[in-house]
Amino acid sequence: MAPQKKNMNISQRITSSPFYITLYVVLVLLGNAGNTTVIAVVGQSLLRETGAVRSSDVILVNMAFSNLMVSLVRNTVLMVSDLGVEVFLSRDMCQFMMGLWVWVRTANVWSTFFLSAFHFQTLRRVAPPVINLHGPRGLPRSLILGFCLIWSLNLIYSIPAFIFSKNGDENSTETLMLVSSTTRPLLGCIWDFPSAYSGLAFATSSMILHESIPICLMNITNLGSLFTLYAHGHKRTAASQSEDAPVVSRIPAERRAAKVILALNILFISSWGTNVISVNYFNYNRGQSTEYLLIIARFVNMSFIAFSPIILAVGHRKLRAFIKSVLSHII
Repeated sequence: MAPQKKNMNISQRITSSPFYITLYVVLVLLGNAGNTTVIAVVGQSLLRETGAVRSSDVILVNMAFSNLMVSLVRNTVLMVSDLGVEVFLSRDMCQFMMGLWVWVRTANVWSTFFLSAFHFQTLRRVAPPVINLHGPRGLPRSLILGFCLIWSLNLIYSIPAFIFSKNGDENSTETLMLVSSTTRPLLGCIWDFPSAYSGLAFATSSMILHESIPICLMNITNLGSLFTLYAHGHKRTAASQSEDAPVVSRIPAERRAAKVILALNILFISSWGTNVISVNYFNYNRGQSTEYLLIIARFVNMSFIAFSPIILAVGHRKLRAFIKSVLSHII
């Protein structure tokens, strides 16, 4: 018992240190402000456009919205808890919050993959998109269907979280963790599965369906995009004279977009990997390194949400223009 007590004291000293709290607050605020900026700037440009709606910008807004939801309903609450504000919810509210955390997190994963898949599909498109300049202005049906599937299917999957959770107290400890929800008891809410096996089954299926599969698909679509750009680069002269290749005539722009999406996926995968290692180490081993791994997981879990708007700003013209305008007024 003595080593366990010492380990807990070390963990408590780390999480209560001014450096830890300051870094945590900076990352959370950066994620909130950055994703709000992406939604506002790109969303405003979409509303002002009179021609066809840019599907890529709509997907960016959807991804930034899912990032912001995760940051507001989970990371911001974690930040407030680290600042010493203790709040314990009722059982009904805990069930609602647990379900909400799982829903927005899993939707966030698939929204990130959707961006990569859309870019891959755009590069592989041979015929130009059919645009009715005199018809009603709206989104393609395939895009609307994609958004509906992302948010509705993940809501269905999160139903067990609305049921198998309960409220605890300040002495409650987590016995099961999910990458898709939280890496510690939050607002006094803990999992309450009928058995340890059913809890591990849900945790494992969550990792496979909402972490491993989309990560593998991200890698496949990114490699496919890079290969397509490489192949088109060697045929650039011939392709520019062809009427059947509208996409390849914009090789420099598409290459920049591919680099941005690749950077986003690398950041996402690194965050995902650390979370999976930490959470599964807790669920199956419970070794002495658990406390340190979970502390690291808290930071890398926020890294994608905090830094993805910065990466997007590098590759998005209107975001760059907005940031330059803000910096010029400040400086």
